[in-house]
Amino acid sequence: MAEKKRCAWAGNDQLYVAYHDEEWGVPQRDARMLWEMLMLEGFQAGLAWITVLRKREALRKAFKGFDPAKVARFGEADIARLLADPGIIRSRAKIEATVLGASIYRTMQKNGEDFADYAWSFTGGRPIEGNGKSVPATTPLSERISKDLKKRGFKFVGPTIVYAWMQAVGIVNDHAADCFRRKQV
Repeated sequence: MAEKKRCAWAGNDQLYVAYHDEEWGVPQRDARMLWEMLMLEGFQAGLAWITVLRKREALRKAFKGFDPAKVARFGEADIARLLADPGIIRSRAKIEATVLGASIYRTMQKNGEDFADYAWSFTGGRPIEGNGKSVPATTPLSERISKDLKKRGFKFVGPTIVYAWMQAVGIVNDHAADCFRRKQV
């Protein structure tokens, strides 16, 4: 049986391959999951994505399943607990950005704004098809979304992080032209 063609970045690491094959680029419509992925992309800043994948379950546990209602109530004792947790990425700035992000998410909810509707509003609810040949680090759209997220108060949401998030959650399909997942998502 022929080996499946994948995007080159998936490599041979089984965690990466599973993430590529099952999750990356699949249009995500769940508001909480979209927010979780945005926060995880923020944790990735300055690190390799594989580091986040390897720590994702510990991050989920530490951040109460990335439940925005719970995370928004985190105080200094919770931040200290997280900073002492060797299973997660222990960056005070990233931890505080996640707590702040939960508060912003909750404010959006209280104002009747669904995070999924917000995320997909930039594309009219439809995924953007990349060209399958090259993958930019940023796009005018990721710059626009980044600017809007920053205006709302989110942190670690620069245009590069936002573009990686857009790829991860399927707002853009950047699977390579010869990748078996390209047509599936």
